Amino acid sequence: MKPHHIALKNLSRRPARMFFLTVALAVGLAAVVALVTLSNSMTADIEHTMDQFGANILITPKSNDLALSYGGISLGRVSFDQQELAPSVLERIRTIKNRQNIAVVAPKVLGAVTVQGTELLLVGVDFAAELRLKPWWRLTGTEPAAADDALLGSDAARSLGVKPGDRLTVAGRTFKLTAVLQETGSQDDSLLFVPLAAGQAITNKRDRITLIEVAALCSGCPISEMVAQIAGVLPDAKVSAIKQVVEGRLQTIGQLKRFSLGMGGVITLIGLLIVFITMMGSVNERKVEIGIFRAIGYRTGHVMGIILLEAGLVGLVAGLSGYGFGLGAAAVALPFLSSSDHPHLLLQWQVGLAAILSVILVSLLAAWYPARRAGKMDPADALRSL
Repeated sequence: MKPHHIALKNLSRRPARMFFLTVALAVGLAAVVALVTLSNSMTADIEHTMDQFGANILITPKSNDLALSYGGISLGRVSFDQQELAPSVLERIRTIKNRQNIAVVAPKVLGAVTVQGTELLLVGVDFAAELRLKPWWRLTGTEPAAADDALLGSDAARSLGVKPGDRLTVAGRTFKLTAVLQETGSQDDSLLFVPLAAGQAITNKRDRITLIEVAALCSGCPISEMVAQIAGVLPDAKVSAIKQVVEGRLQTIGQLKRFSLGMGGVITLIGLLIVFITMMGSVNERKVEIGIFRAIGYRTGHVMGIILLEAGLVGLVAGLSGYGFGLGAAAVALPFLSSSDHPHLLLQWQVGLAAILSVILVSLLAAWYPARRAGKMDPADALRSL
């Protein structure tokens, strides 16, 4: 009879013990797989959200400011020597080393205007770039395309009592309100958006730009390096990275990953002990059987191979079932933990392979000493117990 036949026979002779050993290993592995899969899926979900989030680099003119105080009372800061950006900076931004990571460059000009007796902040934008920069915008009406088209935030439209199709007069110029921005919960709700050239003319800032938003949001984008590169080509501008709320969520996920690794270490130690105790008990119960094997010519390597094969088979079954259970648990928990409406469970073959191989390795390591003890067993001592 070949060693693998003996190993399979021994496993079938002790179904209850091997079942509970397999379940214990599988449950431990399932917990680790579920945590790792959840953290990876949530990270991928946030990175996908970041790719569509909007600007993450802000470029503004440099200005000198002075902190005013008198008699211990702070009067705030006053800016002077305020400069606007020239249109040529748009071309210079595209010359940086990591220019392939730049998705959108959206220039803006800002100014206060009065529309129908209401004070509004006017924003001159390149609508094509702005709509790409803010894919979460939902418009009631049609996208602005002509030189005299305008877009109003929901709060501004409500206070003015206008709707898509109406006409607005701003500083003597007439605009057609093509769309109203549905409520976003941000400052965009109270703004008036017009084409960049029209905004520059109304605010008397011809060929000037107030600020530029750059979208370079991707999981592999070196944002800090890009900020330094843009600052290098724009010495007269202030370049800063916008810190979004998603950074807090990424830190939370990082903590979840570290917790997963810690739990994995604890479960690995427990698995080692369970397999070690089970295999030691099995060897002690099979002294006579092992003695007979040794007496009829089975060498140390043969006996060790039988014990290790049993442990490896248990580890393989536990690995496959534990990985499946872990994926199932992650799929159930992900909708409750993810911020996305339709979260996607990230399946990585590397995680599955590492999980299965790790359980097999743990089983083999834990069974090594019992197997070696069985292989070194003296046949006479074993047969004496008959």
